[in-house]
Amino acid sequence: MGERTDTVFNTTGSRWLLPVSERLGFPLDQVNFLACQLLALAAAFWFRLYLSPSHAGPLIRHAVATLLGVAFLIFCFGWYSAHILVVVVLSYLIIVQADFNNVHRYSMVTAMGYLTVCQVSRVFIFNYGILSTDFSGPLMMVTQKITTLAFQLHDGLCKKSDQLTLEQRHLAICVRPRLIEYLSYNLNFMSILVGPCSNYNDYVDFIEGRHISRRLNQHFRTCNGQNGYDKAPDPSPLSAVCRKLLVCCGCMLFFLIVTQSLPINYNVDPHFVNNASFLTRLTYAFFSIQAARPKFYFAWTLADAVNNAAGYGFGGIDQSGKASWDLISNVNILGIETATSFKTFIDNWNIRTGIWLKTVCYDRVPKHKLALTFILSALWHGVFPGYYFTFITAIPISIAAKAVRKSVRHYFLVFRGVKLAYDVLTWGATQLAICYTVMPFLLLAVEPTLVYYRSMYFHVHIISILTAIVLHQKHKPREPCATSKSLVSSSCSTQCQPVHSNNNDKTD
Repeated sequence: MGERTDTVFNTTGSRWLLPVSERLGFPLDQVNFLACQLLALAAAFWFRLYLSPSHAGPLIRHAVATLLGVAFLIFCFGWYSAHILVVVVLSYLIIVQADFNNVHRYSMVTAMGYLTVCQVSRVFIFNYGILSTDFSGPLMMVTQKITTLAFQLHDGLCKKSDQLTLEQRHLAICVRPRLIEYLSYNLNFMSILVGPCSNYNDYVDFIEGRHISRRLNQHFRTCNGQNGYDKAPDPSPLSAVCRKLLVCCGCMLFFLIVTQSLPINYNVDPHFVNNASFLTRLTYAFFSIQAARPKFYFAWTLADAVNNAAGYGFGGIDQSGKASWDLISNVNILGIETATSFKTFIDNWNIRTGIWLKTVCYDRVPKHKLALTFILSALWHGVFPGYYFTFITAIPISIAAKAVRKSVRHYFLVFRGVKLAYDVLTWGATQLAICYTVMPFLLLAVEPTLVYYRSMYFHVHIISILTAIVLHQKHKPREPCATSKSLVSSSCSTQCQPVHSNNNDKTD
């Protein structure tokens, strides 16, 4: 009972819902979070219908979005919300006072430094314990927004057009944001608790009523060769919101029925490790990791639905002529569950974070792109050793997977049946590799991670490293021909292509 009491009562957030928490048996912070997200969903509908740009000016919309966001912060985190507010105010002072040539550097150091100090304090003070009031999630989201805006402001005010990529030119900010705009972008009620991070220009277009019209204008101009968007009403997000809420309900039911019966920590239970066979341990690890995903699906999909309900997240008209509301979606569940390669899985997981890493790091640094992006991703996630085990383990697996795909895949593309068998095989291998890689991410600490990897005999590490070495030696003597150079160039072009739903060079 002592452990349960600590979980329920040790919180700096509101205790109003404590009876609900005790009745349901869930930690109070989770109940507060869900209550705020459901309230945010209702507020989002009201915001779109009764506080639309035709009914209220941008100043009112900015102010209401900010005040609601701050209220949710205080309700969930109490005095811990001061951390988020402090770093946002400090970052705005940098934008106001700093030289624009260095504003992106100062903002990155300030936001990431503050986040890292909080993460270090959390680990060393609480000794790997997860506080019932964990404010690191909102702080991580705010860090993404602060740095994204700073780099885009630097692009707009300090760089010439020919120094920027097409995407960077489109997203560049040419006027310093006002305080209310900056606060609204970072603290708005739609994304303050779980994100996602979006671009400042897109958010301002949404507040000022241009978010949908611009994309409709582009669509009609492309299809008809003329401006005809004003002849059609704005598409309603209702069907997209309902669909995403159904997904959330499914994830919640899965969590209640399946996830809680397959705890991750059982993978390192001494009795289980010492008495179960390797195949049994591998099977349990596979299903326990599969069962752990729906809680992430739930949080990201609900956040997406909240933004859509407010009228934000319209991505345009898809090829079938239907309205797409996935501009700021953070997860592609179907892409994850059917992934047949390590990269495809990563591309569809935490999409907006991958785009952030690409925007502020990979596309900016002149050399050692992957290494520096990896370091930034690791620092952003925190200082739990399990995170670093995951990132380091992913390196040889990614190299080996790429080598196998390059060396073997083309042999299986001749016949449809053979390709199907290859896809099934690679799907299984990918899911097992993901399970092996992300286990430390959930175990967090060094000791349980080493217990798990020893119980697995480090088999994925060994297979990946040997595969990478063997295939590297096999291809080493070959001179690159024109065709291979073309393929490499095409691959690089594809990896660097800025597609919002595919965060190609993501390392987390």
